[in-house]
Amino acid sequence: MSDMLQLERMLNTSKKIDVMVVAGARPNFMKVAPILNELDNEHVTNVLVHTGQHYDSAMSGDFFEELGIKEPEYNLNVGSHSHAVQTARVMEKFEPVLNEVSPRVLIVVGDVNSTLATALVASKYKTLVAHVEAGLRSNDREMPEEINRVAVDHISDILYATSKDGLINLEREGLIDRSQLVGNVMVDTLLNNLERAKNRPILSTIKFDRFGLLTLHRPSNVDEPELFEDLIKTMSEISMSLPVIFLCHPRTRAKLKGINIPDSIVVLEPVSYLDAIGLEAKASVVFTDSGGMQEETTILGVPCLTLRDNTERPVTVAEGTNFIVGRDKDKIIETFKMVIGQEFKPKRPEYWDGKASKRIVESLKSKYL
Repeated sequence: MSDMLQLERMLNTSKKIDVMVVAGARPNFMKVAPILNELDNEHVTNVLVHTGQHYDSAMSGDFFEELGIKEPEYNLNVGSHSHAVQTARVMEKFEPVLNEVSPRVLIVVGDVNSTLATALVASKYKTLVAHVEAGLRSNDREMPEEINRVAVDHISDILYATSKDGLINLEREGLIDRSQLVGNVMVDTLLNNLERAKNRPILSTIKFDRFGLLTLHRPSNVDEPELFEDLIKTMSEISMSLPVIFLCHPRTRAKLKGINIPDSIVVLEPVSYLDAIGLEAKASVVFTDSGGMQEETTILGVPCLTLRDNTERPVTVAEGTNFIVGRDKDKIIETFKMVIGQEFKPKRPEYWDGKASKRIVESLKSKYL
């Protein structure tokens, strides 16, 4: 940490800080960017804690630069570990930071281990915890993220939901009195950066006029060798009629060893946020197990085939461009053939208008700060 940043941190923490914001993994960065910006716009004192759950430039650093996120006042550098070890290390390193800063409100976003760990520490310190993206449920307890979502919602004091189905889930669990529908901060970031994304240099390197875009990273898809190989074979068959660009997560690339990949599938290293959005916007269809991409493709009007048996974002199916196809080859190919000839228009579920972060900060200022 530079001397100047150290001095700034000392000055910041010498006075009462209103809000502490936590980010730890790639999906978090797009969510905290508009919140931090709005906090600054409204002159709400804030500090950013980066837990370091994703710690290399491809998975973290590029996003800070592209999205104009300030350098974190604190970086916990926890790195990659098992769920239990990672959660424990975040808690251990976050506790003294929370003690030092003593914010009025802690904002946590999403459903990664850092979200759960920091919310748990803060709740025991009687710090108000606000959970952004509250109420999402896949109802699949085999997903580690589902455990995190449920636990964080139940220990948080303020629950900001992205859609009405999230509010329904929170009401069902007896949490509606602390809940508010504010919209989707991911959409704030997408709309703020869409034009920049559509002009990224990476797009000129793609030699196909039309292509499908593939991402896979969830353990349920990549950690079972036979299932993973079957998915790659299905995508190989699809790529014979539509070339596929495979944005390959680091943990997924390790699983590709020994699997035959045809030339019609172009495997790329992880790309920056703007590059990913640019590719999504240009794609004819997206194949993914990512929750965020289900939301992004809805806003972009690109058909999305979700390679899972469920989704915690059902609004993208009911009101968007998302199709849940699981891992069954016949269903994937059948749905692909159905959507590839259709024209999809961008969709906007309620409050997915680019103003979610504004509603969050307005709520905090009027009720909690």
